[in-house]
Amino acid sequence: MIDVVAAVVERGGRLLVTRRQRGVHLEGFWEFPGGKVGPGETQPEALERELREELGVETDVGDIVFETAHDYPDRTVRLFCYRCHVRGTPQPLLGQEIQWVLRAELSALPFLPADTALVRMLATAVG
Repeated sequence: MIDVVAAVVERGGRLLVTRRQRGVHLEGFWEFPGGKVGPGETQPEALERELREELGVETDVGDIVFETAHDYPDRTVRLFCYRCHVRGTPQPLLGQEIQWVLRAELSALPFLPADTALVRMLATAVG
């Protein structure tokens, strides 16, 4: 079981999403930025670290908005999604693609299977 955190960041009616780079597990899928919770880290600490490392931004972690578990063929992840505010302009520090996407556009992107229910929830929610 791997604990993973993700940030739901919204600016100007658009949500921040990133695309997994070549050579990583499930490459090419879109996801909400974040990553694995490391040993001794809280979920918010892991999310702050991941967004600093991946996007070069400082993050204020808010309330949890979604959680789920998903069984992939080779691993099970527990996903914890938090509403976040980022300070600064996200930059693709790892070479990943990033986009700001309208809620109505989310379902057009190929998201990770673990994110499917979150995408549905966000696409139908208002603000």
